[in-house]
Amino acid sequence: MQAGKLSNETLKNIIISNLKKNNNDILIGPDVGEDCAIIKFQDEVCVLTTDPITAAAKNAGTLGVHICCNDIASAGVRPLGVLVTILAPLSAELNDIKTVMDEVKEACDILNIDVLGGHTEVTDAVNKMVLSITAIGKGKIGEYVTTGGAKVDDDIVVTGFAGLEGTVIIANDYFEHLKRKLDEKILKDAQSMMDNISVVKVGQIASDFGVNAMHDATEGGILGAIWETAEASGKGVHIFQNKIPVKDVTLKICHELNIDPLRLISSGCMVITCNNGAELCNKLRENGINAEVVGKITESRKIITTDNGDVEIMPPESDEIYRIKV
Repeated sequence: MQAGKLSNETLKNIIISNLKKNNNDILIGPDVGEDCAIIKFQDEVCVLTTDPITAAAKNAGTLGVHICCNDIASAGVRPLGVLVTILAPLSAELNDIKTVMDEVKEACDILNIDVLGGHTEVTDAVNKMVLSITAIGKGKIGEYVTTGGAKVDDDIVVTGFAGLEGTVIIANDYFEHLKRKLDEKILKDAQSMMDNISVVKVGQIASDFGVNAMHDATEGGILGAIWETAEASGKGVHIFQNKIPVKDVTLKICHELNIDPLRLISSGCMVITCNNGAELCNKLRENGINAEVVGKITESRKIITTDNGDVEIMPPESDEIYRIKV
């Protein structure tokens, strides 16, 4: 099998199709593209999500907290805390575990959330550190946002920059290899993009603005996130490649490694659909957040216009970061 998430087709056929909902308080359960489970508690909802960190050798604690809280933010609610599971290999030292937890604590302090508990174990079941985080948030019933809420003629807004998380991971984990080909300042700039990995503020602004759908772009990159938003909504898309924001440093790194920046893991980048994308972009920019309208939600086909014409957007497969060979 390929490294990375299961394909959406496999996920649907092997896992989701075999599940059934047993409780009516579950408002949103597992589905392709949906980032969070949403549970009703009287006039409020509890929002939950979980994710592992497996692609990054460095900054696992920081990435883990922000990635999970980004999912909570994509539901338009505020994260409250995280549960942390660490599986350390036999070769690990106590300082390795401390480093991860120091990163977790720092990220939680930045977001003003709490570590709620978890589990820490040394095991021969893994050969490198595996971190899994569950994040919890809450909001008002009827005010949460889903991936599958997009409507025909919605503008598609992309915040941040495509490939952001992948750029950070690669610049850290492949620094020694890349510095032989790229200027060290470029790589340092790429590493500093970690400061922009959170979209919690984006989610709050978009929720207050009133949007129809939100989806955090993770594995499969920005094209994968746009495809999943359309698929979850039962709609199509028409986007324009030249409107998708990508930093120059990302393009340079991806060129050197022969990978596609639009299919590269992109936490820090949110896909939003709403009926007035230009106004939302202005609101986000007023708050120091880059945002661009990249296309529209349509009835059916999923299309991207490139320099070579219109191309069908294919479902996300294994992320580009797993294709790196050095």
